Amino acid sequence: MYKFFRFINDMILSSKNNKADISNHNPFSKKIPVSSSAIRELLRETFIDCSDIVLRELALGERPETKIILAYIDGLASKQLLTDNIITPILNERNTEILKRDCSDHNIIEMLKKNILTTCELEDIEDFNSSIDSILSGDAILYIDGQNIALKVCSKGWEARPVSEPQTESTVRGSREGFVESIRTNTSLLRRIIKSPNFKIEQMKLGTQTKTDIGICYIKGIADEEMVDMVRQRLKKIKVDGILESGYIEQYIEDAPLSLFSTIGNSEKPDKVAGKILEGRVAILCDGTPIVLTVPYLFIEAFQSTEDYYSRVFFASFNRFIRVIAFIITVTLPAFYVALLTFHSNVVPFKLLMSIAASREGVPFTPYVEMFLMGITFEILREAGVRMPKPVGQAVSIVGALVIGESAVNAGLVSDIMVILVALTGVSTFIIYPMVDAIAILRFILITAANILGFTGIFFVLLLFTAHLCSLRSFGVPYTYPFSPLDKEGLKDSIIRIPLWMLTKRPKYLVKNSPNKTRFQETGISKNE
Repeated sequence: MYKFFRFINDMILSSKNNKADISNHNPFSKKIPVSSSAIRELLRETFIDCSDIVLRELALGERPETKIILAYIDGLASKQLLTDNIITPILNERNTEILKRDCSDHNIIEMLKKNILTTCELEDIEDFNSSIDSILSGDAILYIDGQNIALKVCSKGWEARPVSEPQTESTVRGSREGFVESIRTNTSLLRRIIKSPNFKIEQMKLGTQTKTDIGICYIKGIADEEMVDMVRQRLKKIKVDGILESGYIEQYIEDAPLSLFSTIGNSEKPDKVAGKILEGRVAILCDGTPIVLTVPYLFIEAFQSTEDYYSRVFFASFNRFIRVIAFIITVTLPAFYVALLTFHSNVVPFKLLMSIAASREGVPFTPYVEMFLMGITFEILREAGVRMPKPVGQAVSIVGALVIGESAVNAGLVSDIMVILVALTGVSTFIIYPMVDAIAILRFILITAANILGFTGIFFVLLLFTAHLCSLRSFGVPYTYPFSPLDKEGLKDSIIRIPLWMLTKRPKYLVKNSPNKTRFQETGISKNE
């Protein structure tokens, strides 16, 4: 059974990676015209019907025959930066004298770079298509008359949301910072935590139309080079016209796209992502979204929280144990209830059975239909609370649950114990938030199996899903590590967490080909110090 699921996953991944589509990279290049009039005509032709493109023509000192065309997108480039660092220095009288004395057609670009322009980032560009890409990314381009080389000026200055507390991952203890939509801000948040030259940030662009900036973050010497290369190759195989969010990337590079369980992690907290990178994982940042992906992702990570490492060991282990109990409750409790009343009522204590029978008196539905309808109702209320505006959404979900639950009981449509079970199941679901989508579907599958075969159906479905979990891989790492394959070192940070000073080794399967497998190797600290 394990080999069957492994074969299916490999076939799906192979088929997905071999799809042919439009290439992300334009194989054709175009030289920058030498004449300023030709450049202007080519720019107008490229940006026809684009009202936000700005072409500003400047005279270079007292040389009216030499012109500079400044091209940028209004709203993406900072006008203040362009005025202070480009336009004003070029038109400055002192610089005019410098140009008049020292400038020639051969060294005009060097004079601009070394003596006139005051911006901190300048780059030579020889390809016209590359200059267009830079303009669309928010940079400004200086085209110089008589030169086939343009100057790229970093001038990005669009409006951005400030760093604030993440909405999806609340914490009592720890950092309150969350990622934002700007990839450069997000890399700076990670760089503030990991102050090491070994922390590498590789950048690429995905999407033929959106040309979205993507960042690959890892620590050289800790992350497995084969894993990093696997991430690069899978990203390069993405051939699509647009990447709007990191969820697009997740669906293209995951190992098992048809599985209920995600094999790619995501987070909105810089400290959480930094902790995963320090363990040997790779982070994938996408411009335009605060959600950062991390690979490989393991099943046990759904039961872990950043606060577990900031709290004392007994409290952290207790919280993880509570999450495991909540997972068991939310997945199996409704199915066990249906199976007990449908097939195995003889194992229920007599007094409890009489209490259940009394509460179900007058209910027109079978336990299965009753549980199924209440489950669907809960999911509707949950979705309404998420999609509606915040001030209204919470009121709708809470008041709706109370009113509908009470009214359904008074009308005799559902029993009291059914409302209790659905409420307990729903609360337990939110404790394991990373798996909330998979849990909802798995719960309905188990309820259906319980209605058909009772405990036998529940056992059979759980066996299938266990085999499926064991067959999954996340970028070459077993999804159920450290339980399967069993690793004693990995168990130290699984359902329980031992003290941090005893966690001397990084997860074995994450750094199996890395030269730095221990946490204290670089600093020379030993666990006895």
